[in-house]
Amino acid sequence: MCGRFSLATDQEILQNQFNFILNDEILNRYNIAPSQNVLVIGSNGKERVGTKMRWGLVPPWSKDTKISYKMINARSETIDEKVSFKNPFLRKRCLILSDGFYEWKKNGTEKQPYRFKMKNNLPFAFAGLWERWDKGDTPLFTCTIITTKANTLTEDVHDRMPVILPADAHNKWLDRDFGDMKQLKSLLIPYNEEEMEKYPVSNIVNSPHNDSAECLERLNSL
Repeated sequence: MCGRFSLATDQEILQNQFNFILNDEILNRYNIAPSQNVLVIGSNGKERVGTKMRWGLVPPWSKDTKISYKMINARSETIDEKVSFKNPFLRKRCLILSDGFYEWKKNGTEKQPYRFKMKNNLPFAFAGLWERWDKGDTPLFTCTIITTKANTLTEDVHDRMPVILPADAHNKWLDRDFGDMKQLKSLLIPYNEEEMEKYPVSNIVNSPHNDSAECLERLNSL
């Protein structure tokens, strides 16, 4: 699964790299948790648009928003079969920006958090889905991160990892008129581990209340 990540990259760098417009300010986030707002990129058919959405998908048919805590991730293997994900997989795909994510490795009765990032320190995009929920006072826009099996870098920490889309797959993923499920599912594979690195971090990331640059720092005692 993917249950925590960061996005502390300068807004100008993000917009230059991912070529999107944004009419809002992005604050540096070091420990993003489910139910919080994340930066999502979608397409209006002409250009890429960045917006904030709540992490944890709420399907349109849901009576309330409580289901969102169970919907922070969508398994790539069954994404075209599950009622909650099949429709947005066809028409509501998005990119969720990040510059690192966390996973926890079991060590006896304890868990050691690790951070995963790109060796070149550049941000990247998770494959995501979004939905609109209209049963509240105002429309609620939510999203989920698609996961796949682990690559060789992440497998000793966790058996799943978020789908990271390479840049040459972004346009196809965001194309609302492209509906070939077989081709779309072929994009949902483990990212090249040779371009990534991991390192242990402090257990302060265990609490979503801790959201400082210290969360990103390498723990040198391991």
